[in-house]
Amino acid sequence: MKVGIIGAGAWGTGLAHIIARGGADVILWSFDGLAAHFDNVKAKKNIRLTTDMQDLKVCDAWIAVTPAAFFRETLIRAGRFYNQQPIIICTKGAEPKTHKFMTEVLHETIKPKKSNVGVLSGPQFAGEVASGVPTGSTLAGGKKIQIIGGQIFNKMFISPTRDIIGTEICGVGKNAVSVIAGYIKVKGKGENESALYMTNAWREVIKIGRKMGAKLETFSDLCGIGDLLLTATSQTSRNFSAGISIANGEKPSGTVEGLSALDALIARANKFKVDTPLLFNMQKKFSK
Repeated sequence: MKVGIIGAGAWGTGLAHIIARGGADVILWSFDGLAAHFDNVKAKKNIRLTTDMQDLKVCDAWIAVTPAAFFRETLIRAGRFYNQQPIIICTKGAEPKTHKFMTEVLHETIKPKKSNVGVLSGPQFAGEVASGVPTGSTLAGGKKIQIIGGQIFNKMFISPTRDIIGTEICGVGKNAVSVIAGYIKVKGKGENESALYMTNAWREVIKIGRKMGAKLETFSDLCGIGDLLLTATSQTSRNFSAGISIANGEKPSGTVEGLSALDALIARANKFKVDTPLLFNMQKKFSK
């Protein structure tokens, strides 16, 4: 099997390693010809780095891992070479300007059949995935996605579901809650208050998701509470660390997808008339 990965940042490169370890040949597309480097992780011979999107045309499946802010423009470029291969989205977040989720952007750009679209989301730090630390994810999609996804991610524990929207909103929600958790870690008065904020923020994410048709059990799966426990409690998490930086009056380094995720959640809450006072108040704090 030949798998094309769109995006050679830390997460895309980490996935390339675990997929290659499972036996597939990987074509890793990078916009600048560079891939993330992990200490003590040897390059796999069955990973080929490329800057030519045409190389993705021959792949049996695509893995989309481009950051949310660049997802649309990258998929528009890639669409010329798309031939209805199964495509699994591994980007967690929402488009900053439109607040749209990645499946929505995907269907607006390269227009795949619904049966060819899946979402992978779970508690993973890229470096640990690349080095072979045991990991798992929720894989959302229909029968075709579950079959090919099981083959591609055979070195990962997979929890299958058909709840694509629930899996997506978990990825968006955990990013937003992680920034809030980091902020309260500094500004709060103790661990009790941190737990209070995290729990109530996650409850509001669930309320939005349920209005959008997400299944309740998805929020307790690997993509939900599993990913939340990882990214909202560790300074290895970019979003958690960003919340700490904001609380200390510092500018966060790198991309902070949790801020645009929070904006997207508020936009959905307004659209579906869901009361989310904690998320709304935190958004006001972060926008000052």
